[in-house]
Amino acid sequence: MLDIRFIRENAELVAKKAEQKGYKVDVKHLLQLDNGRRKLLDEIEAVRAQRNELAGQKDQKPSEVDLVKGQGLKKKLKELELKLGPAKTEFQSLLKSVPNMPADDVPVGTSEADNVVSKQWGKKPKFDFEPKTHWEIAEGRGLIDKERAAKVAGSRFAYIKGDLVKLQFAIMQFVVDALTDEETLKKVIQESGLKNVSFKPFIPVLPPAMVRTEVFEAMDRLEPREERYKVGSDEDNLWLQGSAEHTIGPMHMDEVLPAKDLPLRYIGYLTSFRREAGSYGKDIEGIIRMHQFDKLEMESFTLPEDGMNEHLFMIAIQEYLMQQLGLPYHVLNKCTADIGKPNARGVDLEVWLPGHNRYLETHTADFMTDYQARRLRTRVKNKKSEMIFVHTNDATALAMGRTMVAIIENCQAKDGKVKIPKALQPYMHGQGSF
Repeated sequence: MLDIRFIRENAELVAKKAEQKGYKVDVKHLLQLDNGRRKLLDEIEAVRAQRNELAGQKDQKPSEVDLVKGQGLKKKLKELELKLGPAKTEFQSLLKSVPNMPADDVPVGTSEADNVVSKQWGKKPKFDFEPKTHWEIAEGRGLIDKERAAKVAGSRFAYIKGDLVKLQFAIMQFVVDALTDEETLKKVIQESGLKNVSFKPFIPVLPPAMVRTEVFEAMDRLEPREERYKVGSDEDNLWLQGSAEHTIGPMHMDEVLPAKDLPLRYIGYLTSFRREAGSYGKDIEGIIRMHQFDKLEMESFTLPEDGMNEHLFMIAIQEYLMQQLGLPYHVLNKCTADIGKPNARGVDLEVWLPGHNRYLETHTADFMTDYQARRLRTRVKNKKSEMIFVHTNDATALAMGRTMVAIIENCQAKDGKVKIPKALQPYMHGQGSF
């Protein structure tokens, strides 16, 4: 959430930027609640001070007047504290509804149609035959079986089989090797022209697949709830995460991180789950829009002054990985209405799919500033020994299913075989195609 002091000093700007993101927030009412809350806190402190002053007169027996006064102060304190509880709850609820402020270079827009293509890389492959979709190739060769999966789990699930499984494991190892290698990260930083970025490696992590309600809410990723799967009863208080950062981001909740440990970077792998509510009829063939999918996600914690550069670094990593695989893509600078409530900035990479004759999102990179950290209470002590909130970033490293879709469609041959990108061949014992 935003710092209330920032909202007090920039009330009109906050209301304007929130509306640009599609959120109508009553900032005037929020500040009225803030004033009422602060007034109650001042009154409570004044009453406590009076009680402490009375209690400090230990060298003499309290008079009848003092006893009556003490009882009156105790009663008044209780009344004020009873008022403070609901006032704080209402204030916090409205404060949490205020979205993060978009960065200055985020395009103003009302839908994803207003996203801006900022870069294009690679040549779209040309074929001397009509290119097929990944589904036509993989289903015909028994690499994907959705029919049997539907018998077991329902629609939008699949069995992945044979060489496609080997390809997924190869992609996983390729990414982990790249992100845990200092020399590779140095190369990414140098080639992208970034300055003052650490080449500290990422720590591999296999995070929990479930998250408690209050933690999911603190991440500000529980909504929209219709996209989420709740596990068990209300007593269980658990949800299946929709992406690995949902459970990596809160790892350091309620902690003060040593400044010397920053940036703290993780590369996490998880099987994730989403209902894909409202998407029926979209990408119903193949494995593009599934209820269950596997991804490698990056998450980092930095000092505030390093947050934006870390965001750009993660985008550079995404581009490096796609270039190593030889997959043509473009980069989208997402508009205010599309970046999401906790984001200050959001960027997507979309890969070209010749079988579908369109681009498909494969990556997203989210810069949160201190918005999530303030809700999670993840802090660091700066050089002035001041306690401040860290900045957080999360970004897709590679999404397994969509990356395999892109490889199948871009690397297909006339006979239905698929050439394996050179970067992955060492992880498949030199196998060149399948």
